[in-house]
Amino acid sequence: MAEKSAIPMKQWTKIKGENSWTMFKVIAELVDGFETLNKLGPCISIFGSARTKPGAKYYELAVTMAERLVAEGFGIITGGGPGIMEAGNKGAYQKGGLSVGLNIDLPFEQSHNPFIDPDKNLNYDYFFVRKVMFVKYAQAFVVMPGGFGTLDELFEVLTLIQTKKISNVPVILVGSDFWGGMKDWIVNTMLEEHGNISPKDLDLIPIVDTPDEVVTIIEEFYADEAHTIKPNYEL
Repeated sequence: MAEKSAIPMKQWTKIKGENSWTMFKVIAELVDGFETLNKLGPCISIFGSARTKPGAKYYELAVTMAERLVAEGFGIITGGGPGIMEAGNKGAYQKGGLSVGLNIDLPFEQSHNPFIDPDKNLNYDYFFVRKVMFVKYAQAFVVMPGGFGTLDELFEVLTLIQTKKISNVPVILVGSDFWGGMKDWIVNTMLEEHGNISPKDLDLIPIVDTPDEVVTIIEEFYADEAHTIKPNYEL
C-alpha cells in the first residue's frame, strides 16, 4: 500500500502562514479607508458598469446625476474606474464637489479615472474591504446599469438594509428599461411564486429614469426627522 503524501499538509501549513499576514493587510486597508473617508461630509455612492463609454446614454446620465447631487450638498463615491464610475466622478469634479474613488486591483478593465480628488483616491486588494467603505459612508446608493459587480454591490446593500445591519437609506435603481425585467422577476418569482421576500421589501428598490427623481427621493427621505445623516456601520 502506497504511503500517503505529506504534500497537502505542507501546502496547508504554508497557507496558514499566509493567512496571518492577510489579516494585517486587511486591517491596514480598513484603517486607511476609515481615516480618509471619516473626514468627509455626506456622500452618495454610485454603482454601475466599467464598460459604459463616454457619450452613451447612461454615462451622460450619470454625469448629470452626480452634478445634481453635488449641487444638493453631497459628495460622490464611486469604484474609481472607467465607465459609470468615471461619469460619477466627472460630474462631481465639474461641479467642484467631493470626488472619491475606491479602486480595486483587477486583471482587466480597472484603472483609476482622472476625475478623482488626488487625496481621495484609495486603492484596495480586497473586495469586501472596499464594499465596507462604499456602504459605511454613503447616505444613499444610486445604481446604474451594470454587470455582475454592480449586482453584487446592489444585493449586498439590500441584504444589509433588509437585515437591519445598516441604516435604512435610499437605494435607487436608474433605468427602467434595464431594471424593469429584474423587478418583474423579483415580484413574480421571488415574492408571489416562492414567498422568499416580503411585500414591503419591494419598497427598497424604486426604479427611476431622471436625475430629478433621484434628488426628490433623497430629499424626501432626509426631510423626515427619523432619518439622520451619519455613517452607516456602527463599528
